[in-house]
Amino acid sequence: MLSTTEYVRQSLELHLFFTRIMKEHSFFLEIGFTPRDKDFAETADNFRRAFDIILMEALILSDGVINQSFLNSGEVITPYTLKTEEVSVFYTGVPINTELTKIEESLSEGTPNNINMLEQRVNDLNVRILNLLDELIRFKTKVLSDVTSCNMFTVNYPLLIDHILREAKLYNLLIQRLEEKEKITIEQEAIEQELFWNRIMAEHSLFIRGLLDPTENELIIAANNFGNEFNQLYEESKKAMDQTLPLSEVTSESLSATTDVRNFNEQGTQGILNCKVKSIIIPLLGDHVLRESNHYLRLLNTYTK
Repeated sequence: MLSTTEYVRQSLELHLFFTRIMKEHSFFLEIGFTPRDKDFAETADNFRRAFDIILMEALILSDGVINQSFLNSGEVITPYTLKTEEVSVFYTGVPINTELTKIEESLSEGTPNNINMLEQRVNDLNVRILNLLDELIRFKTKVLSDVTSCNMFTVNYPLLIDHILREAKLYNLLIQRLEEKEKITIEQEAIEQELFWNRIMAEHSLFIRGLLDPTENELIIAANNFGNEFNQLYEESKKAMDQTLPLSEVTSESLSATTDVRNFNEQGTQGILNCKVKSIIIPLLGDHVLRESNHYLRLLNTYTK
C-alpha cells in the first residue's frame, strides 16, 4: 500500500505530465475540425481550458513537493516548450496559456509539509480530474466513431484519435490506482508500461512520417525505421507479458531505441522551429512527442536500476 507521501508525490508528478498532454490533445483536436463542426471545436477548446485550470492547481500544490529527478526528466517541459507554444499560437490564433509553462520553469523540489492537508487537496484534485477525463474519453470516442464511420472529416488521422484516446484511458487508470493506494511490483509496472509506450512510440514515428513533406526523404525513412523498430518492440513486450521472452531483454532494447527516437524527436522539433524541416507538423506536436519520449525514458531508466 502506498504511503501518504508517495500518494501525494506520485499523484502530482502524474498530473504535471498528463494534464499538459490532455490539454494539448484537446488543442490538436480543436484545430483539426472543419468549419461545419465548430461545435466540436468549441467543446475541444473547453476541455483545453479546463485542463489549464487543473494544471495550474497541480502546479500550486507541486512546488517544493516533487522530486528533482522528475523535474530534470524533460517530461514536464523542455527547452522548446514555450517557443513551440508561441509559434503554434501564431499559426492558429488559439490562445494557449504560456504562463503555465513559465511557472513550470520555476518549480522546485522538496519534501511535503502538512502532509494531511496536502493529501486531502490531492484527493479532491484526483476526483475532479477523473470526472473530467470521463467526459474527455466520451468526447474522443464520439469523434473517433464519427470519423471512422465517415460522418466527419478532420485533419487528424483516425489512428491519432485512437492513440490519444488510449492515453486518456491510461491516465484514468493510473489515477484510479493511486486512489486505491495500490502499490504494484516494479516488474508488473514495467511490463504494462513497456507494452503501452512501445506502441505509442511506434505510432508517433508513423504520424511524423505521414506529416513530413514528401521531399523530406531522409527524415521519412528514419521515421519509418523507428516505426518498424518500435512495432517489433511492441510484439516483444507481448512475449514478455506471456513470459516467453525475458523482460530485462525487452527493457534494454526499449531503452536504446527510446534514447534514439528521443534524439530524433528533439532534432525534428528544432528543425520545425528553425523552419529547416518541411512538414505540416504543428510545432507543439513536436515538443509533445519529445516530452512523451522523455517520460518513457525516465520509466525505463527506473526499471533498469
